[in-house]
Amino acid sequence: MDIPAKDQPAGLETAKQLGVLPEEYDQIISYLGREPNFTELSIYAVMWSEHCSYKNSIKWLKTLPRKGEHLLAEAGDENAGLVDLGGGLACAFKIESHNHPSALEPYQGAATGVGGINRDIFTMGARPVAQLNSLRFGNPQAERTKWLMKGVVKGIGDYGNAFGVPVVGGEVFFDPCYHTNPLVNAMSVGVVKKGNTISATSHGKGNPVFIVGSSTGKDGIHGATFASEDITEASADKIPAVQVGDPFQEKLLLEATLEVIKTGAVVGMQDMGAAGITCSTSEMSAKGKHGMIIHLDKVPLRQQNMQPFEILLSESQERMLVVVKKGREQEVIDVFDKWDLNCVQIGEVIEGDILQYYFYGDLVAEVPADSLVLGGGAPVYDRDYQEPDYYRKNQAFNMDLVPEPENLKQVAEFLLSNHNIASKKWVADQYDTMVGTKNMTTNTAADAGVVNLKGTQKALALSVDCNPRYVYANPEKGTAIAVAESARNIVCSGGRPLAVTNCLNFGNPYNPEVYWQFVGAIKGMSKACEKFNTPVTGGNVSFYNQSVLGGKTEPVFPTPVIGMLGILDDKRMLTGSSFKEEGDQIYLIGQAQQDIASSEYLYSWHEVRQSPAPFFDLEEEYAMQKVLMELIRKELLASAHDVSDGGLFVALFESARTNELGFRIDTDMEIRKDTFLFGESQSRAVVTVKPENEGLLAEVMAASDVSFTLLGEVAGDSAIIDGESFGTIAELSKRYEGVLPEMMDE
Repeated sequence: MDIPAKDQPAGLETAKQLGVLPEEYDQIISYLGREPNFTELSIYAVMWSEHCSYKNSIKWLKTLPRKGEHLLAEAGDENAGLVDLGGGLACAFKIESHNHPSALEPYQGAATGVGGINRDIFTMGARPVAQLNSLRFGNPQAERTKWLMKGVVKGIGDYGNAFGVPVVGGEVFFDPCYHTNPLVNAMSVGVVKKGNTISATSHGKGNPVFIVGSSTGKDGIHGATFASEDITEASADKIPAVQVGDPFQEKLLLEATLEVIKTGAVVGMQDMGAAGITCSTSEMSAKGKHGMIIHLDKVPLRQQNMQPFEILLSESQERMLVVVKKGREQEVIDVFDKWDLNCVQIGEVIEGDILQYYFYGDLVAEVPADSLVLGGGAPVYDRDYQEPDYYRKNQAFNMDLVPEPENLKQVAEFLLSNHNIASKKWVADQYDTMVGTKNMTTNTAADAGVVNLKGTQKALALSVDCNPRYVYANPEKGTAIAVAESARNIVCSGGRPLAVTNCLNFGNPYNPEVYWQFVGAIKGMSKACEKFNTPVTGGNVSFYNQSVLGGKTEPVFPTPVIGMLGILDDKRMLTGSSFKEEGDQIYLIGQAQQDIASSEYLYSWHEVRQSPAPFFDLEEEYAMQKVLMELIRKELLASAHDVSDGGLFVALFESARTNELGFRIDTDMEIRKDTFLFGESQSRAVVTVKPENEGLLAEVMAASDVSFTLLGEVAGDSAIIDGESFGTIAELSKRYEGVLPEMMDE
């Protein structure tokens, strides 16, 4: 791209090359009262990109439930959601995507995703205590998939392990639709004392503005605009748009940040993520209703001859912008000097709404802060949407036309060998799950990650969930199921749900059928979150996720990942998912349905690709979770495990495998046997109780109107169904655990 001479108007053609629409260029001229120069146009290009402005999604995001009794900050107020845990503690948590960078450079793309989300947490003053991730890859047999998976998992592991925060949960899903464009969603959770948080704001005329942390380089320039466009064959040329991370530097920055907040000298602070200095200066200024003068030549650089627009747009990692109370600069400098980090004053706060950027005395850009940001002058669009033809075809599915296999043992073995069902131990083993000694599920397998709040009776319960196949089949119902399953995982572990963060991964928003999926997902999330009283605290929208399949560009499955925060009011209520003792009775809580829609069994064994979402009733789900909480609170359950991917058989096996305790169960004669074992109808959990507690369980269940069924008992070392052995737990486990290692060693 030819860059116009300094101070010369950039022009409409340059605007188009930077992704700025003609009508947006006209709007920029109206805000400035003149044509922008190249640096100014670059500022608007990144700040008005979908990644920063949410211009194609904010209308619908505002319809999500955003208020709740436990919330200390509403969605959009701060870098992350903030929830009151009681006892003087609060939790900051958020999930974000790093999809496009990971598609080109999986190691650094994933690593910097972890670094960025952790900075969002500790910039608020919270110490990160847990990480989770949600990963999507293409065909597991493809060499590209293996390359991406190795890089992504190593990037997450290397960065998180060095930074010192345990991974306590996650998910991995494979489908050809993610071949070109994997999804890498990272969630971070931190804890802080109420009142000790810091806001991402700027105010107070004359207050100095500091850049702290790493030096600035050319990595990540236009990373926000790169994340707001389709990946193509030419995308490899944009490798510089992928940032490079340093977890050891981030660890120093964490400690320095938490220490400097304690001085009381900080007015506001923000991580430099997408759009770097541009984003932090504009968003902090707009929020505080003040402007800034910034001297770009004072920014510590690690590369020579960087131009003003490169310094402004660089997304170099491990950097933050800090506004300091005038007269207290030395206190802040001393803290960062102690940790051997850059701490350089690059500007000051001014009255008004203007951002002025200087470079060696020359004014290179002058823009109104409010004109740049979401909620201010950034454009907002109302995109067209229409129901796709495939949706109507899904509804025409008839289960009666699907033959029941003669050998269900063979189906069971097939499912345990399916990449979406099989053990993800190959992934988890590369993550440090024990650093910090707060992870309570290291030795107690549970449906949610449980994190000890030391010095209290409480613990956090955390989950990330989304079955994109359900969402593709029915966006509204599928997304409601994602919320419900996240809540179910927390409840099965002994907790109660509190709040939600989300990472909304979709295709191109200009495609009406993709936008229909997005709108449906928002509607489903709203209904479910309102029912579970789990307000949405914020998150991330990632559009333009597309893959090239058979020479045709197709959107990925709509993948609205739900990250949920819950709490165990008494950590003694922690309930594992594993069978405990022989003789314990196995019950199914919730009603089995005559349904195999969108199940892994239907999709992979029968290769039926079109069907509706599985059976789901929100009221039934809520009632089931409510009674499950009561059973756990009354200490009646030895274990609890939700029925999800793979159906009842997989849930039983997963509960059996940890302690290699077998089970004997009988199926329901009124339901087709393959459906009973492998269907994925929702609102169900497998629980075990000691024989002496069966009467009490029956009393609680009878008062609830929630269906419950005695399946059988924990017994022996094999899976026995209707008197037939499906194999020993040890044999089945060998098959289940060998899938990913064999795949990655090929």
